[in-house]
Amino acid sequence: MSGAIATPSGNLPRLMMRGICKSFPGVQALSAVDFDLLPGEVHAIIGQNGAGKTTLVKIISGAYPADAGQIFINGQEVHFHSPADARKQGIMTVHQDWNLFPELSVAENIFAGRMPVKTQSGIIDWERCYEEAAKELRSLGLDLDPRMRVGLLRPAQMQMVEIVRCICANAAIMILDEPTAALGPHEIESLFAMIRCVVAGGVSILYISHKLEEVQEIADRVTVLRDGCKVGTVRADGVSRLDLIRMMVGREVEAPQKQVVVTPGAEILRLHQVGRGRSLRDISFSLRSGEILGIFGLLGAGQKQLIDVLYGITPADTGEIWVNGRKVRIESPEMAKRLGLGLVPGDRKREGLVQTLSASANLTLANTALISFANLFLSPRRERTQSWHWINALDIRPKDGSRLVKYFSGGNQQKVVLGKWLQNNCKVLILDHPTQGVDVGAKSEIYALLEELAKANMGIILVSTELPEILAMSDRILVMRNGTIAAEIPRQEATNERLLAHATGEG
Repeated sequence: MSGAIATPSGNLPRLMMRGICKSFPGVQALSAVDFDLLPGEVHAIIGQNGAGKTTLVKIISGAYPADAGQIFINGQEVHFHSPADARKQGIMTVHQDWNLFPELSVAENIFAGRMPVKTQSGIIDWERCYEEAAKELRSLGLDLDPRMRVGLLRPAQMQMVEIVRCICANAAIMILDEPTAALGPHEIESLFAMIRCVVAGGVSILYISHKLEEVQEIADRVTVLRDGCKVGTVRADGVSRLDLIRMMVGREVEAPQKQVVVTPGAEILRLHQVGRGRSLRDISFSLRSGEILGIFGLLGAGQKQLIDVLYGITPADTGEIWVNGRKVRIESPEMAKRLGLGLVPGDRKREGLVQTLSASANLTLANTALISFANLFLSPRRERTQSWHWINALDIRPKDGSRLVKYFSGGNQQKVVLGKWLQNNCKVLILDHPTQGVDVGAKSEIYALLEELAKANMGIILVSTELPEILAMSDRILVMRNGTIAAEIPRQEATNERLLAHATGEG
């Protein structure tokens, strides 16, 4: 097919996909999906984990070839055999894990591979490099020093540098993959202001996110995928959040709400005036069995440092830690594990899973004694038996323990991380943003699982910057600010306003 193709509105799409199909062994990832993206449009793609979003984006960016279907750029059919082919058509991707060089300057990152050179000598023209970088930054409303080392920037600033790099590389289509995953509220506002500036210049943006409130704020249109099929495309300002959820999951999904209030049991963990360098000061709290203790704070308030101290990644400098009534010094993750502590880290792909191992191997990593002979030789049969129990119990999909864990969706990867610690019979489970990058259906399943664990007398520490999650799931809430605990609030007295007031110092 050739020639110009137009949408029903008469606008020529910058990108049009028709009948896109893609399968992997045992999985039909996409089935006859149609999609189009207009010039100067923010078009969001949403869906549960495993709905096909990632596969569709990888086809658009040239990482995967489609099994069937057609792709058109500005009305002309194209065939991508690699990401380089997509880049030649002006398609750039800003991933969750930014592809920046931390030791190089902002300007060097912006022009990486395209540094301006002096005509006669061919050496880098540093003056022009910094001037052009400053000009591009100003044009998008960014007040950044082009000479600053990127490793010193905040996460939001790093993301913006990568967006500027795409613009300078003549991006016509920019794919933003979960762009707000590591950003706080004010940083999200800055990012959205930049996105509006970018699309005003005619760039088209494909926006991937699980955060429906953000999608409705920034997107012009929303396409919903479910089980590899396109459910529909709607205007973001003409549909309710509840309707989007129904389209995503094909059923009603209730907002997170603690179903049963469990009476906590005995104290199993206590911290008294714990500190670590200048990042953590005078931390005192306790945790009882069967209790879900929420820890809330803005990004950088000290939550990560507290997790690292609790799990022995960076031992405390001062104070006392008591586990089951015994004073301990947690000097390593291995010691934390022996004491009955488990950690579901915020970066599950890097810290919670071994991506090159199977789901079964990951599920049994925390307790290899269960699957070994005399702690010397691993038994593949025992590994399959042990992991199969948790694959069924946690409804991990697909139910294939031999499949590499990197090929599972985010929600199912998180279930694998949870299963690893349940198999180890930990008594205290620390969860760092457990539903980050997880769809609404998988969130509900994780919340239900946490309640079941609390009913079984596990003590749970839930660290999150998501207010609805903290308010819905916690029995008590600690608010952190500047490396210390600013407030402790019972669930009955907790509100959005009160938590934010303490987190910002206005409480």
